[in-house]
Amino acid sequence: MKKSLWIIASVALVIVLGTYLIGNTAGQKKTEQADAPDIRKLVEDISTGRETPQSASISATTLTVTDAGNQETSYDLPEDEFFLSIAPYVEQTHPCEIHSLTGCQGEMANEPFSVTIHDSEGNTLMKDEVLKSGANGFMDLWVPRDRTYSIRIVHGGKVAETQLSTYKTDQTCITTMQLI
Repeated sequence: MKKSLWIIASVALVIVLGTYLIGNTAGQKKTEQADAPDIRKLVEDISTGRETPQSASISATTLTVTDAGNQETSYDLPEDEFFLSIAPYVEQTHPCEIHSLTGCQGEMANEPFSVTIHDSEGNTLMKDEVLKSGANGFMDLWVPRDRTYSIRIVHGGKVAETQLSTYKTDQTCITTMQLI
């Protein structure tokens, strides 16, 4: 008798637990956490169109990629590097905080810019380095995390300057640098 009660209780527990788990995941899109062998290359490939997911966005800590089947995969960004995507502009921009590698479009596509970056301690990361924006009008940069920077961009005699930081709550999409 005790054995029968034990079996019935075990089966009931499995049924209840299974029902709970299925009920709590029904209708939810599955998100996977994955390790990218080379996250910088993956970001570059998506940004340049060599990889064409349905969508991809990059926050201060995570790259999120959604494939054609609506499967979402998240990749942790390097602990010591921060991704910035900067779209200098003269007349047109858009508000943005988390950069969409597949959707954001800047005004000045395929243009060369002279870029200088200093950190708050006076160290120079770049000095008058010529960077070309991509077809999306953005320049993608990887810089050290958890710092504050002064960035100066020059194009055609016009200048844009700003200060920004690279902490966990900071934005990756910089669309506020108007060339004047």
